[in-house]
Parts: sequence; structure tokens; C-alpha cells
Amino acid sequence: MTLPARDARPARPHGSGRVHPVLLVHGIWDSGARLRSMRAALERAEIGPIEAIDLAPNDGRAPILELAGQVERGARDLADRAGRDRVDVVGFSMGALTTRTFIQKLGGKHRVRRFVSISGPHAGTATAFAMPHAGVRDMRPASALLRELDADPDPWGPCEVHVLYTPFDLMILPARSSRLRGARSETAVPVALHRWMIEHPDALAHVVRILRA
Repeated sequence: MTLPARDARPARPHGSGRVHPVLLVHGIWDSGARLRSMRAALERAEIGPIEAIDLAPNDGRAPILELAGQVERGARDLADRAGRDRVDVVGFSMGALTTRTFIQKLGGKHRVRRFVSISGPHAGTATAFAMPHAGVRDMRPASALLRELDADPDPWGPCEVHVLYTPFDLMILPARSSRLRGARSETAVPVALHRWMIEHPDALAHVVRILRA
């Protein structure tokens, strides 16, 4: 079942104008290049400019807060280059939790206009018990980081949050862990695999609608 964004409207034509700068944040073991389908979909919709950062290290060794600092720098640099005060951020999997940490702990709620979280382990994932790395431990259910984020009385401020996830996720267990309190919209996209959430046409179209609304 798909729940449409409450403020979603059909995309409006606007010639060659761009909507807003967008930062793309990849998941564990990936790079910015992994988001090429997302970038292409946004560019076809004349959304941008777009920047996809490369988190380093990308294998979960670094604490999520350390990676969040890289998102903060990427958002600041993109905003400066675009001449804007705020940017939109699309975060996938570990990148979604990293972006959430930036928003809640590093002042991102005043830097980010819209945050689209795709299949993020916001309530943790059972698969994170498979590795001992610091960043992976942050993604375990009831980790110290997740408890701190959940305790925040004003997690988003003026930032608008939207959530996409697949109920069939085998990387984020349980799949409902991707949900976020206070999100403006929450959409279940019934694709079979976690990684398809940044490739499937239905998911890409929904991200476009959110950023164009």
C-alpha cells in the first residue's frame, strides 16, 4: 500500500528552471555512483543542481556521527555553490540514518529544506549484529545513538521529512524500522529488494513528486 504525501501535487512545467539543490547520500558499501538512477530521474525532472557525496569509509567502520559530519560539509558546500541557504537531501539506508544524525545533531534542521529517507535503519536493524564495526553498532536496535536521536523533543525543526520503505526489506529488519516519527509522508513501495529502492521507477517517481511539490 502506498500512502501519498499529504502535500504532493502533480509536477508543474517550469521550462529549464531548476527547483532546488539536492544532495544524495548512499548506503553502506556503496558510493555516490550507486545513486546514478536517482540522479538521472531527478535531472530528467529538471531538479537540481545535484551532488552525490562519497562517504569514507563506506563499510560501517566509522561512527555514524563522524559520517554525518561529511554530510554537513557536503550540504554546506552545495548550498554555497548554488547560492541557497538550504538544500534537499535524499539518503538511502545507512545514508538515511547518517543524514538524520546530521539534521538532529549537527544543525542540519536549519540547513535542510526537505529530507527524503529511503529504507533507513531508524529503529535499528537485526542485520547490524553481523558486524562489530562502530558505525554498524550504531545501527543496532536501541543503540546509544538511536536512543539519543529518539529522545530529541524537536528532531526536525523547519525541515520537512518524507519516508519511503519497502515492506519486503531483508536488509532493514524489521522493515517498519525505516519509519520516522513526525514525517510529513510515509510511503511503502512494494519492491522485492532493499537496493531496488533507489532504482525502481515507482520509488524514483515518488522522490521526484516530493521534491517538486
